[in-house]
Amino acid sequence: MTANASAAAPVAAPNVKVTGRRILALLIDGILLGIVFGVLSVLFGSASASGGQASASLSGVSSLIFFVIGVLYWVLMEGYLGQTLGKMALGIKVVRADDGKVPGVGKAFIRNLLRIVDELPVFYLVGFIAILASSKNQRLGDMAAGTLVVRK
Repeated sequence: MTANASAAAPVAAPNVKVTGRRILALLIDGILLGIVFGVLSVLFGSASASGGQASASLSGVSSLIFFVIGVLYWVLMEGYLGQTLGKMALGIKVVRADDGKVPGVGKAFIRNLLRIVDELPVFYLVGFIAILASSKNQRLGDMAAGTLVVRK
């Protein structure tokens, strides 16, 4: 007797070994948001340059605007597309761990809310340790949201 033709073929596990790409994507996104911060500083805050040194700052409403832009960037890009510009450049994306689809705004919000913890005590040390310790290479935000970062 032959094997049942209607049996589903096993689905290949997603490639979650993207730690280096995640780090580079984060740097790209940071540079892009830094450019936005610089432009906002020139337009709404205070920016100065003297003696080869440049500085920029935002205060009050300007700081709030920058914060909102940053949150919207991460949540909307990952929620609707599964990728920020940095992730697009490096061929990785955020997906739901259960079905491999784009996470949606709710899961993207949870994932990015926990960046606050993942960034501690210095530049993403907690997140990096969590990725290395997790069998699915997830930072705490991914674990809480039920998401994975995979190669496209």
